[in-house]
Amino acid sequence: MTTETESAIRLRGMRALIDVLGLVEAERFMGSINRERFDYTIWRQQSLPDLSIEQIAARANQLSAELDTKPSA
Repeated sequence: MTTETESAIRLRGMRALIDVLGLVEAERFMGSINRERFDYTIWRQQSLPDLSIEQIAARANQLSAELDTKPSA
């Protein structure tokens, strides 16, 4: 279990969103979450593919390898 405060976790989460989506899209994502009643557990169950942890890890590793070989802008 982590000893980070909720504030620190939120900050890391926003940084991760910004790193992946960019600032504008991260803001749009957060706005969409705040506008509607949102239950992450239900969203995760309904929206994410039914994959094993091994399949998720393989896809994450593949994406990481692809991003490592992409030329930076």
